[in-house]
Amino acid sequence: MLQRFRNGWSLVKASGSVLAQDKELLLFPVLSGLAVVAVSASFFGVGLLTGLQEAFEGGDVAFDGIGTVVGILYYMVLYTVIFFFNAALVGAAMIRLNGGDPTVADGFRIATDKIGPIIGYAALAASVGMLVRAISERSQWLGRMVAGLIGTAWTLSTFLVVPILVTKDVDPWTAVKESATLFKQTWGEQVAGNASIGLVFLPVYLLVFILGIVGIAAAASVSPILAVAIGCSMVGAILFVALINSALSTVYQAALYQFATTGEVPMGFDSRTISEAFVSKR
Repeated sequence: MLQRFRNGWSLVKASGSVLAQDKELLLFPVLSGLAVVAVSASFFGVGLLTGLQEAFEGGDVAFDGIGTVVGILYYMVLYTVIFFFNAALVGAAMIRLNGGDPTVADGFRIATDKIGPIIGYAALAASVGMLVRAISERSQWLGRMVAGLIGTAWTLSTFLVVPILVTKDVDPWTAVKESATLFKQTWGEQVAGNASIGLVFLPVYLLVFILGIVGIAAAASVSPILAVAIGCSMVGAILFVALINSALSTVYQAALYQFATTGEVPMGFDSRTISEAFVSKR
């Protein structure tokens, strides 16, 4: 555990050193988060206005098929937004890793050029997501276990799909197959590395949460308004930490893809960090 934390801290510092040179790239995860909220609110609002949500949750057979279509559409739009901004950040990060000086416009240009494959991949991911959800919700414990395994396998095997789509002119299914192949060749590096970064941020999340709860409890006896203000501040702080975590993980994703495909140490990452975090099986 201690070694994984050290590796995670090394990855955080290396990814942070890359991101520190282009702080404006944090705009991508910010816009992604705002867009996700907007998309979710829009679909939720439509569901309330049409009564579809109540009918679907109540088991109305007539609305079951419509609900499935709407669910796939929701996931597709949601994933398109997420993958678009991820592609923008990955593309910009790879410019920096290769010694260039990326701008926000570069990121948007790269993602826009790949909008077709991004939408295709979003449709594929949405279909898999709905399938996993259907198996989980309509099956007993064995079905839920199978759904969990399918979901985990999909997440791991598609970890490098976005960098592949950014750097190559391939269709989404080819990108998925290539990502799965790279995962097998570098078995566990992306899992261990991403988990290690999360491990570094875990105590930060806990600290913010504990301080927030203590602050709310202390403020409640003084002023309800103050307690609400502290609660909002805690949520904002957690979202900020999540923003940094997401951005660093995406930079790491770009670095891993570069190392996995070329064997070259990405700029900003030293050889020791690479040897400890990205030991290839090849």
